[in-house]
Amino acid sequence: MSAFRMLVLYTALALGANPVLAAPDLAPLLKGDMEKMVLVTGDPIPLPQAGLIDEADAPKTLDAYKGKVLLVNFWATWCAPCRKEIGSLDRLQAALGGDKFAVVTIATGPNPLPGIEKLFAEEKITHLPKLRDPGQTLARPAGVLALPVTLLVDAEGREIGRLMGDAEWDSPEAQALVKAAAGL
Repeated sequence: MSAFRMLVLYTALALGANPVLAAPDLAPLLKGDMEKMVLVTGDPIPLPQAGLIDEADAPKTLDAYKGKVLLVNFWATWCAPCRKEIGSLDRLQAALGGDKFAVVTIATGPNPLPGIEKLFAEEKITHLPKLRDPGQTLARPAGVLALPVTLLVDAEGREIGRLMGDAEWDSPEAQALVKAAAGL
């Protein structure tokens, strides 16, 4: 075997076995509320590209977060479990949000902006976006059938986990899961 072929072979083996490049095994971290998370087996599921709107009614997509691991939370102002968990999502974003990770909240269905602003003010939410999906152009194709639903999305925009129902997102268990997924 030529020296060049050996170099290619060993480089491929080294890259294939590199734990930094491999997806983390998140299953051991599913503790506490995180036990409700269902991890995607097999290939991650690409999220559909869909039109969202921000608080100024400007069009937005999740492309703005490309390269970050995301916790995408679908919620509504009228949903009691959604209202219960929104503060913990805000605290998680404050604690871990940055270049590698972001919490993205998306009010899906009919959620007038004044209602969102009122809830954010009452709960002192200051770190979360006010994105909306009034026509459910992202929620429906992503299989969101009830609220709240939170998707764990890899840096390539693919779903790697899903938690249905509310959770304490700023708990030590949730933070450990996010840190492992985002390489923090």
